[in-house]
Amino acid sequence: MSFEPSQWTRIITADPEHSRRYIERFEMMAAAGHDLLGETRTVDAMVPRNARILDAGCGPGRHGGRLEALGHTVVGVDGDPTLIAAARAAHPKATWVVSDLAELDLPARGIQANFDAILCAGNVMGFLAPSTRVGVLERFRQHLADEGRAIIGFGGGRGYEFDDFFADLTSAGLTPELALSTWDLRPFRPGDGFLVAICVPA
Repeated sequence: MSFEPSQWTRIITADPEHSRRYIERFEMMAAAGHDLLGETRTVDAMVPRNARILDAGCGPGRHGGRLEALGHTVVGVDGDPTLIAAARAAHPKATWVVSDLAELDLPARGIQANFDAILCAGNVMGFLAPSTRVGVLERFRQHLADEGRAIIGFGGGRGYEFDDFFADLTSAGLTPELALSTWDLRPFRPGDGFLVAICVPA
């Protein structure tokens, strides 16, 4: 089955150096002392020690690599081979997989599903092709343990309205257990420009 390409795929097809610049930008931010691990702290606080965590849309592995260093078993997935190569180089102990999230099927690759948590950060949802949104959320549901949680964060103004996202969660068999407006756990209110949705299987 072929899927509509994501916005990110369209960007790197038109500009093959985009991924390299993306990596370098975050390396510069880290070197300048910016806090780039708020998402990591949130997820680490939500799971037991030695949890199994899927980093969906992992990029160069900033969060997944740190979660692995904290003792968790991490699988990172991204459709961009350049970003996955950077993740493997920087964090070789975690497992990194090149796959479009619309085609996510880790058991078919010999990787157990049943994750305690799925982290989807970095505005990944806003980069999805609209026709794949529900399917990606369904695949998250399929990869979660029965007691697992999907933690999905993205900003508004990227063509994916929060109300549409909540409706898509229902269609995909997920229930938003808690809605926040930041990774440091501030409550979500109507009109907020960022959403962190903590979701459980319906």
